[in-house]
Amino acid sequence: MKRLILATLVVFAAMPALACETVRVGDIEVEHAWSRATIGADRPGVVYLSIRNTGSTDDALIGVATPIAGMPMLHETVVSDGIASMPHTMSMPVPAGQTAALAPGGFHGMLMGLTLALKKGDSFPLTLTFETAGDLTVTVDVLGMGAKEAECPDAQP
Repeated sequence: MKRLILATLVVFAAMPALACETVRVGDIEVEHAWSRATIGADRPGVVYLSIRNTGSTDDALIGVATPIAGMPMLHETVVSDGIASMPHTMSMPVPAGQTAALAPGGFHGMLMGLTLALKKGDSFPLTLTFETAGDLTVTVDVLGMGAKEAECPDAQP
């Protein structure tokens, strides 16, 4: 019984590190998937992550899906005449040989219609759909409300 409890604790202790792992489909690598805690389920959540295209052909992120939101979607922060807006976008380019990101102040995932409040320390699955590479599922870590970047040792600011 002690071994089972110890093994379970080790597995749960390692879970937050999952978002720091690199997940790959075709030429696409995704890492540093994270979100911020929300005040409640009635407020939208966000998703940020890094996408690297190691191939020689351009690709595009064309959709996001998760069981914790009724309406997950891609948005882009746009500033016009000093006023910021976050319109829905159908896709985000991921150029060949380059890194693109869902990041604060740019493209980002919006989680509308949350089924539960996002709490610091939790995690959830997110499936990304790419135009060429297909589907890839990552684990998203929920950080504190004031988080500004992923909590991975090699995360880029």
